[in-house]
Amino acid sequence: MEPCGSPDHEDCGIRLVLDRLGEQWTVMTLAELSAGPRRYRELERSLVGISQRMMTLTLRRLERDGHVLRHVEPTVPARVTYELSALGLSFASQVASLVLWSSHHKAEIETAQKNFECSSTT
Repeated sequence: MEPCGSPDHEDCGIRLVLDRLGEQWTVMTLAELSAGPRRYRELERSLVGISQRMMTLTLRRLERDGHVLRHVEPTVPARVTYELSALGLSFASQVASLVLWSSHHKAEIETAQKNFECSSTT
């Protein structure tokens, strides 16, 4: 059996997913694209707080992993649209469960954090 850090290890598939999922803007981008194809600027406006550089990096990484399709229309200026691929739709549906869970348990997590901080300072 290959060592866990080796690319040939059987768990490497999960690393690919967790690496992408662990990035700050991935979940939000998947959620926005779940509603359907979006132009770059539409997507950028809907992701409040994202920089242009981070937006480009996030979309490129999702495209590289096969989650996002990029369509360029040969107009002046070029019209670029992004949409989820079949793989991306599947990934987004799984991520949606995590988003829902987070929403339902946000208050509990915040309470636990406050309790921890209070008990740590005494």
